[in-house]
Amino acid sequence: MENRHFTLLTDLYQLTMMNGYFKCGTHENEAVFDLFFRQKGELNLAVSAGLEQAIDYIKNLYFSDEDIAYLRSLNLFGEDFLSYLKSFKFTGDIYSVVEGEIVFPYEPILIVKAPLAQAQLIETALLNIIGHQTLIATKSNRIVRASGGKSIAEFGLRRAQGPDAGIYGARASIIGGCSGTSNVLTGQMFNVAVKGTHAHSWVMSFDSELDAFNAFADIYPDDCLLLVDTYDTLKSGIPNAIKVFERLRAEGHKPVGIRLDSGDLAYLSKKAREMLDAAGFKDAIIFASGDIDENVLESLRLQNAQIDVYGVGTKLITSEHTPSLGGVYKMSQIEIDGKPKARMKISDSLEKVTNPGFKELYRIYGRSTGKAIADLIALKGEKLEKPLTLTHETERWKSITLKDYEARPLLKQIFKRGELVYTTPSLQDSANYCKSELDKFWDEYKRMVRPHIYRVDISDELYNLKKSLMGIKE
Repeated sequence: MENRHFTLLTDLYQLTMMNGYFKCGTHENEAVFDLFFRQKGELNLAVSAGLEQAIDYIKNLYFSDEDIAYLRSLNLFGEDFLSYLKSFKFTGDIYSVVEGEIVFPYEPILIVKAPLAQAQLIETALLNIIGHQTLIATKSNRIVRASGGKSIAEFGLRRAQGPDAGIYGARASIIGGCSGTSNVLTGQMFNVAVKGTHAHSWVMSFDSELDAFNAFADIYPDDCLLLVDTYDTLKSGIPNAIKVFERLRAEGHKPVGIRLDSGDLAYLSKKAREMLDAAGFKDAIIFASGDIDENVLESLRLQNAQIDVYGVGTKLITSEHTPSLGGVYKMSQIEIDGKPKARMKISDSLEKVTNPGFKELYRIYGRSTGKAIADLIALKGEKLEKPLTLTHETERWKSITLKDYEARPLLKQIFKRGELVYTTPSLQDSANYCKSELDKFWDEYKRMVRPHIYRVDISDELYNLKKSLMGIKE
């Protein structure tokens, strides 16, 4: 996405609303929008990603002559509005959690405070960019955690839903904890380790499996990892690999290991480990791939599979069981007659009721344990008291009072009056940050199935504001 111009990566109604604001004279009124995601299935804990590409999008936000000509051809917009678009530039403020931050449903991942037309235009692209990468970072993190500490390589490019999904999905997988990717372009663009072996076609292109293994070893004597399941894993593949490994060892080289891509991975890995160890190759790794996800990994771990590294493709890069994040971008404040007015969506469906106002997000840690206790959504400028009482928004009898705690603001200012004021960390720094922050959550919140629900509470001031906007009196 770097240096690509994506201003028209939007839904048409964003532009027709912009035109409407322009006609009504409200396009410069300051508005606040929150980007968040709703609860969906087991997606209780997510890993934020995509901020770097969102920054690139905002920096390259302008309407080219070609864009203006195309919009003119739609016969929806007058020349006065098109003239306004010619000088369009983002001049607002953006606040966001950093990449690798652990985030939860309904809390703001990103907040836009900008002239109404500007804040409206960028909704679709921000949801697309941040929603996709957060989804894949979250899926990869689940897979990494389920592996029990094994190395995970992202192998999904050929099954990704288009080139960008493959490139930026692989990027997001690194934030989530993957150690590398098969995607060479992602490796080049983001300085990510690239990994790979060879395909079954390599083996089948030779007269024999042994000939194929010897040829590969001759070309890559110090990086020899052989795919052993083309014909018969235990009777042919592993014995032939051992023959080649013995030759490499005699020539002063150290073979890397073998790869399993089919069959009963638990059983085959155990037998392979026995055979490799008996031949004196205890350091040779066993790499496994083939329709793996977090559920398969948990099963393999419970069976004590002797696998050192996993290559995970389709089910990671497509987030097969949860194919979308469920991202939302809602107005929470608008300037009316020069004064900010809180706004919220009201619905019979509780999950669709939004939080009004210009907000801050805090993570509350126990000082003695260093572990996260809850997140708190408060109005901007609120001061947190000591002791601090956290009360469930709808089940008001559920409350805890904290006397000894630390509160960390999670939202950092990214753009100020249209200028970038944030320095993007390296991709590996974001991955390291994700791991360190995840360690601050109790294991109960990180279960794959039916995790304990982490508290995301709202402050009393925000609660009272919501009640007033809903016309509730107590």
